[in-house]
Amino acid sequence: MVIMAVPIVHHPSYAKPLPHRQGFPMGKYALLIQLLRQQGLAPARTCHAPDPAPRWWLELAHDSDYVDAILEQTADRAIMRRIGLPLSPQLVTRAQAGVGGTVLAARLALQRGIACNSAGGSHHAGIGHGAGYCVFNDVAVAARVLQAMGLAIKMLVIDLDVHQGDGTAEIFRGDGAVYTFSMHCEDNFPVRKQAGDRDVGLAAGTGDAIYLEILAAHLDDILSGPAPDLVFYNAGVDPHGADRLGKLELSDDGLARRDAMVIGACAARGLPIACVLGGGYAKDAAALARRHGLLYAAADHCYRKLATG
Repeated sequence: MVIMAVPIVHHPSYAKPLPHRQGFPMGKYALLIQLLRQQGLAPARTCHAPDPAPRWWLELAHDSDYVDAILEQTADRAIMRRIGLPLSPQLVTRAQAGVGGTVLAARLALQRGIACNSAGGSHHAGIGHGAGYCVFNDVAVAARVLQAMGLAIKMLVIDLDVHQGDGTAEIFRGDGAVYTFSMHCEDNFPVRKQAGDRDVGLAAGTGDAIYLEILAAHLDDILSGPAPDLVFYNAGVDPHGADRLGKLELSDDGLARRDAMVIGACAARGLPIACVLGGGYAKDAAALARRHGLLYAAADHCYRKLATG
């Protein structure tokens, strides 16, 4: 029996250059998909290509005026300054494709147990705004789309980016169907945090051992409750010690163990999990791509274990 690799969603716009300001690591996306193809995880013939998110999907999580401003490219300087990227046709295409990619990854996860988007994790985008390089909140939109289609109702968001998932927390505040868990560096962007269902702010300098111990305890507690229909996992690698914007001092091994822990814990409980890329801002783009690649290796390892029983 031939066991296929874990389903990975990729759109060409993820890796195409776009106008961007210094600090946004655009080069990592092309290097990542190249790495995944070298590893046999994302061959072009089997990679899943998403359709761009239509307007009505985006309006399930975002104000229509904000969606219009982005799609019609009329957003003013204040809107784009908060996002941190110049407005361009390429940015709009990429933002819609990224949301479509997370929706497709979620649907594949429901069918096959585990799936990954090779972009996504735009967790700073709130109801009426983007922020921190995030235009549309792909996980929030995906959750709303699944609910609208009747494919999933109760969902869990596990966000382990170094920055709090403030936009996701804002969108789902008071929503009993979507539980948000963010474990991040407290002394980091955004300055003003949003109250999610469970927020764990860690001290700068937290290393592998303490980080993984704290994560294990929270995961066990959260996953011991009523089972969600689907888990979204934001696997940002900016908690790494070499990351320009991270302060938690994790190593490559710590990130790999973190990803294996989250995906393995969900798989052991029979919970479908859709993984998204999240943040990563190291100056060494190749090293950054390799760190992001740890997520897909962990997902593939667990996927193959499930396939063989």
